[in-house]
Amino acid sequence: MSDYVKRTIMKEEVPSIHVDTPRSVKVYLPPGYNELLSYPVVYCQDGNDFFTMGRIATISNQLILEEGIEPYIVVGVSVDRNKRTSEYSPSGSRNAAYQRFFTEELIPYIEERYPVRRDPGSRILAGDSLGGTVSLHLALKHPDLFPQVLALSGAFFQTTLDPLLNQASLSWLRIWMVVGLDETAVETSAGTFDFVHWNREAKQILEDKQATLSYREKPGNHVWGLWQKELPDALRYFFPPPRL
Repeated sequence: MSDYVKRTIMKEEVPSIHVDTPRSVKVYLPPGYNELLSYPVVYCQDGNDFFTMGRIATISNQLILEEGIEPYIVVGVSVDRNKRTSEYSPSGSRNAAYQRFFTEELIPYIEERYPVRRDPGSRILAGDSLGGTVSLHLALKHPDLFPQVLALSGAFFQTTLDPLLNQASLSWLRIWMVVGLDETAVETSAGTFDFVHWNREAKQILEDKQATLSYREKPGNHVWGLWQKELPDALRYFFPPPRL
């Protein structure tokens, strides 16, 4: 177990003209990290939560060392709790600015400093709840950059279903989704929502539009207790273990 705990996590401050500067970012480097190699990258909204409550660095070490999956880099982008809804919600006042920060400032910053692959197939956007929402909307707006999304109980309400319905095809999109079966009355800043209902609605549209979809419903509520348990399977989906 000791090897899993030896995690290499860098801290960065990304300057920005679009969001309050600077934005703190954590960067997980995989075991055996070598700047002469190149790595796929997982970009996480709610970055601090993914590292602390999601334990994504420890889980990644375990998957890479024990199961032999391809090493990858994780970039966790911090968020101010007081501004989270306005940045992540499709109708949020800071949403457009946050999306511009992500595509025009964060991605180039990381790609200049770390040996991450620059092809779209090597980028994954990950998020929980509204973090899943902003990840999917980034993908819809920039399919040439982000064709892969990992959504933990995504807040996929009508403001997300409408843009999905407006797509002629989503055959370019790969998306992994989980929702907890106890998430039938989740209190959010915008009201109380049945996440199971809304995720099922999103699933149907994604299937109808030919997205490549891995969808599951598990016992659990709208908390990291559920999401942390599901993260290993989500990461295996995008980085399949080698067949013996």
